[in-house]
Amino acid sequence: MARPVSTPAKAIAVAVVVLVLLAASPAALALHDYGDALHKSILFFEGQRSGRLPPDQRLRWRQDSGIHDGAEAGVDLTGGYYDAGDNVKFGFPMAFTATLMSWGLIDFGRSFGAREEAAAREAVRWATDYLMKATATPGTVYVQVGDASRDHACWERPEDMDTPRTVYKVDAAHPGSDVAAETAAALAAGSIVFRDADPAYSERLLDRAVAVFAFADAHRGAYSGSLRDAVCPCYCDYSGYQDELLWGAAWLHRASRRREYREYIKRNEVALGASDAINEFGWDNKHAGINVLISKEVLMGKDEYFRSFRENADDFICGLLPGISSGSGHPQIDYSPGGLLFKVGNSNMQHVTSLSFLLLAYSNYLSHAGARVSCGGGGASAASPVQLRRVAKRQVDYILGDNPLRMSYMVGYGPRYPLRIHHRASSLPSVAAHPARIGCKAGAAYYASPAPNPNLLVGAVVGGPSNSTDAFPDARAVFQQSEPTTYINAPLLGLLAYFSAHPDLEAAQLGRD
Repeated sequence: MARPVSTPAKAIAVAVVVLVLLAASPAALALHDYGDALHKSILFFEGQRSGRLPPDQRLRWRQDSGIHDGAEAGVDLTGGYYDAGDNVKFGFPMAFTATLMSWGLIDFGRSFGAREEAAAREAVRWATDYLMKATATPGTVYVQVGDASRDHACWERPEDMDTPRTVYKVDAAHPGSDVAAETAAALAAGSIVFRDADPAYSERLLDRAVAVFAFADAHRGAYSGSLRDAVCPCYCDYSGYQDELLWGAAWLHRASRRREYREYIKRNEVALGASDAINEFGWDNKHAGINVLISKEVLMGKDEYFRSFRENADDFICGLLPGISSGSGHPQIDYSPGGLLFKVGNSNMQHVTSLSFLLLAYSNYLSHAGARVSCGGGGASAASPVQLRRVAKRQVDYILGDNPLRMSYMVGYGPRYPLRIHHRASSLPSVAAHPARIGCKAGAAYYASPAPNPNLLVGAVVGGPSNSTDAFPDARAVFQQSEPTTYINAPLLGLLAYFSAHPDLEAAQLGRD
């Protein structure tokens, strides 16, 4: 697993990056099959499945695993996703993954096409089914299965794992408002996804989201305070639990339209820090997502009550646009010479996909409202929805191969992609190819081997370049760059769906900014 490291973004002054991101001709960039990339990005989640696999499982080199999860606590915690290249089920990033997959379907569902929309819903359901199990006991949320320290000391297939499947939970005596509220957000967002496809399931998801959020709000505290040895350093809560409470309330408001959540958001806007950390968005820090999500209400003319959230969202967007907010007092994200957005820390692509998704979602809201982003007084400092989409598309194209190395960072897409990803199941021979058990330490030989992984984890997007050099070592040992995660892929679904349905939109609107 990978965790972000929040640091102040440095101001950028490289003119070529501005040119690449904002003024490059679409004809100068490679044409991509976004529909194929979308299909593969959804397929990746089948490779991350835990539990008993269904008959229609497409990645056949995976088999059943973790089939007794939860037994030691007397509960059923089978299913769900392994978050990355290890065999632990972490509830915090899993819930965020489900929320972001759902958001993509909610905003861009029509762009998926019927087949991929159904497949994406199933990917969401694999997570929400598990989260329903994890919240089935009132006043308790089961937040992790597996001892991370013991798991990380082994290199073994999920099908073989014999490390402790320790169960961790939060409750009234051991609060975890962050993971509980994120779980509530995932269930609420999922309820919207299934509203038409499965109304009864949708209602159950929403009812559970309401109960879990009430628990999160009533028993406040960060789960890394209650479960530090179990969840740190992998998924410590670095930003505090306050953002998740607002985030959960925002999704409950969108799913239920109940006035109580509207009032909760407004009443707690300042106390829970809605305007904090605007250049960060991911499994740990939700502030930017909160502001973009709630801004739709303002831009659609439904609720001037939330105008301050739109102002926060504008500030966030301005901080992402190179050359637009220069000199206006908005801190900017850095970009590599090849045009990749980057933040210091591990697994940079988690920032690329999450921030790009917010750019696209906000551009969509702006377009429907006929609005622009003002970065300090309008005029030359105003950005159109097309400009936001262009920056987001440039990041997606970089991932798919428009970069100095001409390498796709999605496994199985394009002629060149990472072959030695940091992923146990992918790097070890499948059970079909090697029926005998591979023990904890026996897997070390496969980890150290320079050979390509024997099992293709199709659709997996790795951490990618993590600094300003656009460099990428295709090596398992460099997990910060070679490990895929569910929360890298989750926001990418909506991006790929949109660009697959609008491949010529940028070219058509290039001169109409």
